[in-house]
Amino acid sequence: MPLARKLWLLACLLCWHPATGQQSAGATVVLYNQVFDTAGQYPELVWPDARYTANGIQMRVKGQLARLNKYYSLATRLVRYRVRFSADARAVFQSDQGDFKAFVDMTRKTISIQTNPVTRKTVPFLDPGHDYLVEVHRNYQTVMLRLTDLYTGAADSIAATTDGTGGVRAGAVGPGFFAGLQHDYYCFGLAEGSEICVQQMTVLSNECDLLLLIYGDSITEPEGYFPRADFAHSWTQLIRGQAHGKVMASGRGGTTINELLDRIKNELPFIKAKYVMVTIGTNGGNTEQNLSALVEYIKLQGAIPILNNIPANESGSQVPVNALIEKVRQRYRIKGARFDKATSVGFDGAVVDKTTMWHEDYDFGQIYHHPNAKGSRLMFLQTLTDIPEIYE
Repeated sequence: MPLARKLWLLACLLCWHPATGQQSAGATVVLYNQVFDTAGQYPELVWPDARYTANGIQMRVKGQLARLNKYYSLATRLVRYRVRFSADARAVFQSDQGDFKAFVDMTRKTISIQTNPVTRKTVPFLDPGHDYLVEVHRNYQTVMLRLTDLYTGAADSIAATTDGTGGVRAGAVGPGFFAGLQHDYYCFGLAEGSEICVQQMTVLSNECDLLLLIYGDSITEPEGYFPRADFAHSWTQLIRGQAHGKVMASGRGGTTINELLDRIKNELPFIKAKYVMVTIGTNGGNTEQNLSALVEYIKLQGAIPILNNIPANESGSQVPVNALIEKVRQRYRIKGARFDKATSVGFDGAVVDKTTMWHEDYDFGQIYHHPNAKGSRLMFLQTLTDIPEIYE
């Protein structure tokens, strides 16, 4: 068997830890895999100027992006491409929202992540006659770009870690550093040069057969705003540290139950979980019908649904939302954590305790609805009494 083929097969079996560049000991599972080896149709790939050949997808138009039309928000995952680059190519691998961009630059022989300042490394082994494995990893606050030569086995990587500001403006606790959370769809394209040829694309989760999968919006995605030094004290990480099994989060800031219903179908059936915990409704969109559909979908996948109350906030909008959540919990006889109780004055779920939230100072108002370290600690403690079975 040719060396290139052996290396490709080995790479398909291995998963590198995003923060360290080392092989992960955890199990992985394929969420999507496609070899672009025919001129056939790939409806899941959105691209305005498709050119499919027996050797893969040829991209020759600068500035255009191909997008995999599958929505992922798992906090630990990767996408893997098999690519050949022209000698003058500068390829980009990014999120469709543009919050994350990584580049392979053949002319300058560098790999980079578009942070401020740019995270860049020289890779002298780049050769336009070789095929490469390009991997983009996310592990909560850390992202990594890894490049492997499938002809020689040479490899190198770069990584960057988000350092959140906590609050905003007057409430910020530091200047912050943003590495990108890869929202929401994987994209790739030719930024400069003549051509790239993408032969295969694979999306993987870094873990499968979970004890607990945690879904939600920005409250379940503290990696976007928590300071790096305090991230271990965020509520999702406190649960991960206490549970006797594998736990993963899938949070996405700004989303509603509608987006959650979309992405859970691309994740849960593949990775599997005993419990699925949901904290959704901060951004509106909750209806009894939608909440019921979500609970029923989770049960259909063989998991036990947990539907949490959303935390208290400055406007008090959590009160009617949580009344609806409680109604659905009663209907299906399922459990949930009273996060509103943990983050409210007097622990009654009504008025937000501002000391439990990051202070977000905007021109339009003062916002208190993202739990800080204190709020996260109290939310975690609430799970110990409301849903102790997740720690058995």
